[in-house]
Amino acid sequence: MAAAESTTMSLMQSEEPLKLSDLLDRGWKLFEEVDTTNEPIAATHIQVKIKRGITQLEVATRMVAQLDLFSRNEDLEEVATTDLKYLLLPAFLGALTMKQVNLAKRLDHVQIARCYFLDFLKRCKEYNISKFELPKTIENSADIPEEESANGPPKPPDLIAMATVRAAKIERYKQRKDTEAKLSEIKAAVDSGQADDEIVRNFYLLNVRKWIAVSLEEIESIDQEIEILTKMDVLKQSSAEPLHSKRPPMKPFILTKDAVQARVFGAGYPSLPTMSVDDWYEQHRKKNALPDQGIPRSAEDFDAEEREQEEKEKRVENDDEEALQKARDWDNWKDTHRRGYGNRKNMG
Repeated sequence: MAAAESTTMSLMQSEEPLKLSDLLDRGWKLFEEVDTTNEPIAATHIQVKIKRGITQLEVATRMVAQLDLFSRNEDLEEVATTDLKYLLLPAFLGALTMKQVNLAKRLDHVQIARCYFLDFLKRCKEYNISKFELPKTIENSADIPEEESANGPPKPPDLIAMATVRAAKIERYKQRKDTEAKLSEIKAAVDSGQADDEIVRNFYLLNVRKWIAVSLEEIESIDQEIEILTKMDVLKQSSAEPLHSKRPPMKPFILTKDAVQARVFGAGYPSLPTMSVDDWYEQHRKKNALPDQGIPRSAEDFDAEEREQEEKEKRVENDDEEALQKARDWDNWKDTHRRGYGNRKNMG
C-alpha cells in the first residue's frame, strides 16, 4: 500500500506529469499484457505490473473527477468521442484488482472490485448504453437471508426466475461474442490512426458494451466468493474457540440409595477381593497346585516309576529271553501294521 501511494505521488508530482489519455492507455495496455500472459498470475513481475496499472488508473480516475467529464444531466450523444473511453476506467480497475493474489486481503480485494464494477454499470445505466438490470448492493443482498430466516424456513427456488436468469446469461454471452467479433474487425484501423470519428466512437462503445457483460458476470462470481470467504472466516473464528468447556472432575459415589444403606448392606455387590492375583499365584505355587502343573503326585507314585524303570534296565542288561522276544514281536507287528491300525472306533 505504501509503495502504491509513493508511486501515485511520484506520478502526480513529477516535473512532466502524464496526460489523462496516456494514463488510460498505459493502464489499458498493462491490463491486456496481464490478461493474455501465459505466465503464472502470482509471479512477482506480474503482480508488479498489476499494481502499476492500478496506480495509473487511480490517478486517471481522480483527474476525470476533477475535470467533471461525465454528468447525469447529459445524454450519450452529448459525450465527446475522445471522452467515451474514460467510461472504462472503473471496469479496468475492477479487473486488475481481481487479479491480485494476496490471500490475507482477498475479501477486501473482491469487495473493492465489486464497487468498481458496480460504479461502471451505474454510469452505463445512466447513459442507457445497454439494457440490463443493476445487481443488488452488498447491503441489500445481505438483508435477504436474514429476513427469510426470521420469517421461517427458506422458500423453494423459483424455477421461472431461474430460467429467466439463465436465458439472460445466454443472451449476454451471445452479445459479448458478437461484440468481440466486431471489435477485432475495426481495432486495426483504430490503432493505425486512420479511422474516422464514427469508427472510433463505435469502437469505444463496443468496448463499453463488452465490459458491461464482463462486469455483470464478475459481480455474480464475486458475490459467490464473498459468501464463501465470509463463511471461512466464521469457521476460523469458531475453530479457534474451545469446542467443549472443561467439566469439573466427578466426585465418587456409592451404588446404594444412601450412605446408611451402604453401612448396613455393604458396598452393594456380593463380596470384596481379599487378595491380589500375585498373592493367589504364590500361594498355589507353594502347594504345587497351579493349573499348568496338574494334580500334585505323592512320593509313592515317584517311587513306583523309579522301580519300574530300574527293572526294565536290568532285563535288557541280563539279556532276558522273555523281554527280548516281546521286543522282537513288537517290532514285527509294527512292520506289518501301520501306525493307528485298529484304532477306528467312533470314526464313522
